[in-house]
Amino acid sequence: MLFQEVLSKWPMILNGVMLTIALSFGAIVLGLALAILLTAFRSLAGSWAGYVVDAYVELMRNTPFLVQLFMIFFGLPQLGIRMTGLEASILAMTLNLAAYATEIIRAGVDSIHKSQIEAGMALAMSKRQVFQYVVLQPAFARVWPALSSQFVLMMLASSICSFVSVQELSGTAAIIEQDTFRSFETYIIVTVLYLVLALSLKLFLNWLGHKIFPQVSGLARVTEAHGEAA
Repeated sequence: MLFQEVLSKWPMILNGVMLTIALSFGAIVLGLALAILLTAFRSLAGSWAGYVVDAYVELMRNTPFLVQLFMIFFGLPQLGIRMTGLEASILAMTLNLAAYATEIIRAGVDSIHKSQIEAGMALAMSKRQVFQYVVLQPAFARVWPALSSQFVLMMLASSICSFVSVQELSGTAAIIEQDTFRSFETYIIVTVLYLVLALSLKLFLNWLGHKIFPQVSGLARVTEAHGEAA
């Protein structure tokens, strides 16, 4: 029966899905935290910090993720730093996502009008307080849709981690294909699962954006506008 032999491997498939979710969640949390630190470093440490952050961002954005992963997993052992495939995958995904997220957040920071910063300084707020409350929070609200899209792309890019023997969903699919010789059925199921994961993450991030930025997010303004028009 079509799909029966592949679906009989459902415990392996479920484990692959769970590892994909874990990899994605870890990379999103760590990558976003690193992006915030890099954005703060660029804004608060002076012009020289901007050159350092820009160099990192350009390096990560203009080299393939697969090469970055191989550099960490196969290259770092030459320097005496050894990692498991899972550790290398988390690190590579974190560094890659942080570069893209830093640039997205920078666009949000640049959109904050200078008068708002001056108003914060006039209220005797410290430079750190101005950055945190006057700049960073409104900037996040403006770029949240772009960040959400990048998070989904990073989740899909986790499939590349199978190249270093991480048995996430894509790696599990390769094993099932070798065991069953059912390529078509295997990758139809994997495609559907990736689609479900991507759409679920997108819906969750949209909901989270409404909760975190109820008044200032673009999505909230659109919803309010439709409500008023009705």
